[in-house]
Amino acid sequence: MNSSIQLPRDVYATEEHQMLRDTVREYFKNEVEPHREEWEENTACSREAWLKAGELGLLGLTLDPAYGGSGLDFSYSAIAIEEFAKTGADSPGISMHSDIVIPYIQKHGSEAIKQRYLPKMATGECIGSLGMTEPSTGSDVQAIRTTAKDMGDHYVISGSKTFITIGYTSDFTLTACKTENGISLIIIDADLEGFTKGKPFKKLGLKTSDTCELFFDNVKVPKENLIGEEGKGFIYMMQELPRERLTIAIQAIGAVRGALELTTQYTQERTAFKQPICAFQNTQFKLAEVATQLEINTAFVDKCTELLARKELTPELASMAKYASTDMQGKMLDECLQLFGGYGYMWEYPITRMYADARVSRIYGGTNEIMKLMIARAIFSDYFKEMKAKRRAAKLAAQSK
Repeated sequence: MNSSIQLPRDVYATEEHQMLRDTVREYFKNEVEPHREEWEENTACSREAWLKAGELGLLGLTLDPAYGGSGLDFSYSAIAIEEFAKTGADSPGISMHSDIVIPYIQKHGSEAIKQRYLPKMATGECIGSLGMTEPSTGSDVQAIRTTAKDMGDHYVISGSKTFITIGYTSDFTLTACKTENGISLIIIDADLEGFTKGKPFKKLGLKTSDTCELFFDNVKVPKENLIGEEGKGFIYMMQELPRERLTIAIQAIGAVRGALELTTQYTQERTAFKQPICAFQNTQFKLAEVATQLEINTAFVDKCTELLARKELTPELASMAKYASTDMQGKMLDECLQLFGGYGYMWEYPITRMYADARVSRIYGGTNEIMKLMIARAIFSDYFKEMKAKRRAAKLAAQSK
């Protein structure tokens, strides 16, 4: 793409950033692309692909080297996320494993838990998923029903989770459970008695990473599998959600950037009425719109990436990034697919996969409606505090009479 219509991206300015981009591209070319159809049919990628990602250092980029990671800042993870999205093929679920599950364990797990799981997560020998969503709760994490009953030296966990990314492939699930003191996060190993997995869902998109239901029937889990303190799981989730939502925003940016490149090339090669499609003013205007919306959203997401790398990203800004970029993703991919005509409806074309993959971006990680709610609460936070204080004062005055 012509650099004259792209803002400089200072957050990714180093030679090391470019080397990582090249590594991700080679990984996709050699380890993903040749197997994509097979993985889509199986609704999951191979374990060999995970091991190769670990061998290349693509797992746990921000993980402390003491546990086998690379110890890099989040901008490097952002590069991997964006590059995978540009290809039009979902990664094997690397972002869920590396950028969501690993940080929970690294920040809040005991030393024993870190030593047990993190080194093997960095090599791809052990794959982790996150169990939050339940059939009846959706985005309302506080309403979960999965329970963990304290039995002294262990918990007995009962309940279920749904729409769990790489849940079928994973060796353990970091699970949100309701305990006596509130919501807690507990690692449940896949080989424990009473833990079963549903058949992977047949999805609209993201077909190379499995998604399934998880069922817990009186599963006995050692107390040492508790992450952090009991009852603080909701706090931990709120602390980590900005990173999760930013990863979705970065995926959206990568997908649109890849779609723009594909569509620009296609419209130069495809002819209609004896001229290339790109010669039509409609094509030029549509792609000018895509390029402009991409750069506007990229600038904001890059800034959020810098803030996260400095541990300064707020939940509200992450919500803005997720909501704005995924809305843009859906609209711009629709415009790009339209320019492919009938071929845009054929699954073998990457643009079709991108279009299908894009739809879930406005749903998972918290729906975009929830994102708007979080932003609105921040806008009116002073007003709500004032109203709450007035109601409290009125109640105390009434009680004193």
